[in-house]
Amino acid sequence: MLKTTTAGSLPKPAWLAEPEALWAPWRLEGDDLVRGKQDAALVWLKLQEDAGIDIVGDGEQFRRHFVHGFLETIEGIDWQKMTKMGIRDNRYEADVPTVTSELRRPTSVHGAEAAFCRGHTSHGLKFTLPGPMTICDTIADGHYGSRPKMAMAFADLLNAEAKELESQGVDVIQFDEPAFNAFMADVKEWGVEALHRAIDGLKCKTAVHICYGYGIKANIDWKNSLGAEWRQYEEIFPALNDSRIDQVSLECAHSRVPLSLLGLLKDKEVLVGAIDVATDQIETPEEVAANLRAAMEFVDPERIVACTNCGMAPLSRTVAEGKLKALGAGAALLRKEL
Repeated sequence: MLKTTTAGSLPKPAWLAEPEALWAPWRLEGDDLVRGKQDAALVWLKLQEDAGIDIVGDGEQFRRHFVHGFLETIEGIDWQKMTKMGIRDNRYEADVPTVTSELRRPTSVHGAEAAFCRGHTSHGLKFTLPGPMTICDTIADGHYGSRPKMAMAFADLLNAEAKELESQGVDVIQFDEPAFNAFMADVKEWGVEALHRAIDGLKCKTAVHICYGYGIKANIDWKNSLGAEWRQYEEIFPALNDSRIDQVSLECAHSRVPLSLLGLLKDKEVLVGAIDVATDQIETPEEVAANLRAAMEFVDPERIVACTNCGMAPLSRTVAEGKLKALGAGAALLRKEL
């Protein structure tokens, strides 16, 4: 009851990449880079275990970006043909690579990385992958002609990758779908269907992470424009509750999400974001417990997993470590109380 995990990313050590930055270039090359990524993953596996995190992950130390880290080895993508496009319903613009031919996954992308982590922890192991809709909102289409069609193609590749991760001993596979909060109608029309294709045949637990984004200016400005209540979840939760996904990961700490909306996920395990990733302030265990306790009004404690709101890649290592310790201690405090 009240197990703990993270949403995914953790800061890169300064010797691996520029800290507190997204898309930071690697500071190592060749075999040194391979070993450097492994060393970084080992550091975070140990720090998560020491903090009382039950279901640990690699902190996405093996990739520069949570979406493009998967895409880098996929054939059919032209990385020289960069296209400027709006991301998250034009919340911000970015130059992104372009799909120019049929997509193909020639080999496993993260299998060796998952096997490495599995060999170095006895805890539950979680691995994150970008969701089909979010991929399509982070790459330009010059081949398929529609986002739903391209999403289904990516879903098939993700499914093959997820099966490889499962075979390496991964206990939870999470698909990151921040785009679900930007294209709510599409979630119901084809987003959930794409997720079902991505999880087809899996026996491990599956999760979808739907947050309001990293603690970067573009996301903070957007959240400040959403008014007194953030009700995006209300439109998509019924479809997610009817889906075959096991877990739904949400942003709750210091958010304006009405917690009553959690009641719409009556058949799911809920990963309650009890750590705010948009601030350097480290929560106290009591604050974490209070966030979880508030969610318990609408979700049975047996279905709650204590989590972070989102990834912590843009934070300093010191802050991220402190927040992990607060998460572990806060969940332990509430478990003792219960």
